Amino acid sequence: MIRPRDDVALMEGYHSPQLDVTVRLNTNESPEAPPPQWVGELARAVETVDWHRYPDRAATELRTAIGGLHGVGPEQVFVANGSNEVLQTVLLTYGGPGRTAAVWEPTYALHSHIARLAGTAVAEGERAADFSVDLDEVRRVVSLTEPSVAFLCSPNNPTGVVDDEATVRATLEMVQAVDGLLVVDEAYGQFAPWSALGLVADDVPLVVSRTFSKTWSMAAARLGYLVGPAEVVAELEKVVLPYHLDALKQIAGCLALDHVGAMDERVARLVEERGRLVARLTDLPVEVWPSGANFVLFRPTAADGAEVWQQLVDRSVLVRNCSSWPRLEGCLRVTIGTPTEDDAFLDALEEILT
Repeated sequence: MIRPRDDVALMEGYHSPQLDVTVRLNTNESPEAPPPQWVGELARAVETVDWHRYPDRAATELRTAIGGLHGVGPEQVFVANGSNEVLQTVLLTYGGPGRTAAVWEPTYALHSHIARLAGTAVAEGERAADFSVDLDEVRRVVSLTEPSVAFLCSPNNPTGVVDDEATVRATLEMVQAVDGLLVVDEAYGQFAPWSALGLVADDVPLVVSRTFSKTWSMAAARLGYLVGPAEVVAELEKVVLPYHLDALKQIAGCLALDHVGAMDERVARLVEERGRLVARLTDLPVEVWPSGANFVLFRPTAADGAEVWQQLVDRSVLVRNCSSWPRLEGCLRVTIGTPTEDDAFLDALEEILT
């Protein structure tokens, strides 16, 4: 049997457990469904699709609608099947053999994983003790490796830390000095107090990626996008496969953008619920990190994290076990769910730890 590439054969892949449980809080999905009006609109739109024809290859209507949301033209918007395909296309375009991608751990594991799949070397730096970006460490990694692509994730997954504007600007300046591209992954950007989208310009080597999976309650649709310089978007369009974004997905994205108010209300509810969950966690024997996202990272202080994870599963509650990620031994990450789901998680965790 033919063998895969040697580097692929050694990879473990990236997988989140999909278990049959009552409370699933491990993949940062929205606990609420999209508005019923959107579901009805999408159902009616199915009848308008010319299924025997290829979709609009340029996804013009969707790119225009996303651009309108962020105050840019469609030429500055790239759309794909989830933000992971966005990141993959960036790395296929600007990474590859002889090039390097820089990350600062702990952070989103797929930044490194996709880079390696694209044949790109990965330079790993470390974040500060509180998991914020250490600019001295950024300077060390960038000056030493001169990355073609550098990643910041804000709010950072899985820690929840939000990088402030000064940090992003300083990182951008360093990456720009070595002719690199800075990617700010804002999959949870709507939960943060500010966005790097305001820094995007045609003469700035910065792109910001977002997804419809989280705040738009559309994880099943697999739709993501990037906002960046028109020149970068044009290069990405050369690399992505033709007709990669199907017609129904394009319609679903356009219709979602008619319900911005519902999305904003959903985000506000989750932020309030996050505060309630954190308040209860602080009463338990766990270490909790501040979060600007729809999840919270915590570490049991008097019990093994992996054992706690299994005992939660035994009680039909699934959270993410982050123990294998850099510097996160014993850590677990819980998605903010409905109040009922969160109470079930908290009650189970209290029973396990006390």
